[in-house]
Amino acid sequence: MRTKLFVPITALILLSSCVSQKKFTSLEEQQKNTQDLLNSATVKLNSCLEDRASFSARAKALEEQLVDLRNTNQGLMESTKDLTILTTKGATNLEKSLESLKEKDLRISRLQDALTKKDSVTLALVTSLKREVGINDPDININVEKGVVFISIADKLLFKSGSYNVTSRANEILAKVAKVVNSKPNFECMVESHTDNKSFKNGVLIDNWDLSVKRATSIVRVLESLNVKPEKLIAAGRSFHVPLTDNDTAENRAKNRRTRIVILPKIDEFYDMIEQEMKNLAKE
Repeated sequence: MRTKLFVPITALILLSSCVSQKKFTSLEEQQKNTQDLLNSATVKLNSCLEDRASFSARAKALEEQLVDLRNTNQGLMESTKDLTILTTKGATNLEKSLESLKEKDLRISRLQDALTKKDSVTLALVTSLKREVGINDPDININVEKGVVFISIADKLLFKSGSYNVTSRANEILAKVAKVVNSKPNFECMVESHTDNKSFKNGVLIDNWDLSVKRATSIVRVLESLNVKPEKLIAAGRSFHVPLTDNDTAENRAKNRRTRIVILPKIDEFYDMIEQEMKNLAKE
């Protein structure tokens, strides 16, 4: 009877691991696509800034020319009425040219503001996390990679060896993380668990995949109990396949056993503006 129950339970756990891995792979692809978009936008922005400097110089010259034409126009209007219509049209055309340059400059400014806003939000998030979680603990590392904020927590702070039950110290750390995540309603939180390469098997957990996924879900449950909305949470297990260093010593294996909490902004809100402005500039 126990053997019959064990097979479906194991299959269920393996299925859960597979689903989490697919979701993580999808998120990695989304992150790559958005990063490619950002790189493209940055290249376009640099080109636009150069154009902006050229346009500004041209606008200044046109403004000076417009002043001269208006002065000339006034004199001609006094001497002959026949030239009035012609000079008025010239001034009107110059004014339209200046207006077009100003509109393009405004679009460039909005594009730059969108990129600056994203960088500002990321910086504010890192500052909040370092203030709440603390930066003096060598087992907790907060950094930014490709515009995404990562909190890396050593395994020994969260779990006992071979266990997926969180420690009291973990609850204290996660409470601080939850406070920051809850203060950012437009952010999602992915828990990514990593193990070393030593074979693991314990009860229903048959390998490192099972252990990493179970640890990720344990952290997610703690965050949920700390009032982080479940729809903002993602659990992902990576087993031993993304190590920080070689698993050739006990010290290196300890470094590889870690949990990363990835703070993901809903970057569509920033990139929608960037993409639209790039389309507008392409029409020019």
